[in-house]
Amino acid sequence: MNTALKVVLLILLAIGSVFPADGLMAAEAPRMDKDELKVNLDHPDVAVIDVRSYTDWLLSGDKIRGAVRENYRDFEGWYAKYPKDKTIVLYCA
Repeated sequence: MNTALKVVLLILLAIGSVFPADGLMAAEAPRMDKDELKVNLDHPDVAVIDVRSYTDWLLSGDKIRGAVRENYRDFEGWYAKYPKDKTIVLYCA
């Protein structure tokens, strides 16, 4: 797995609520399917971030083991604490 500055975005949020209206960022984001994530879940260079709303996160019985929940609306407040040399997986479903 290539960990040098690889950022994987698995965001299934409505494009209009997170990305610009043209969807450019979403089109450029690398993707990782669930099977690839399962294989890499325990890898020390992978950080999994749950960006669901607090209510969706709280009421969901489905959570990825080891994932950290962050508020997607406060991206500026938390993105810098994650090392840039890790694979960052953001998910919301």
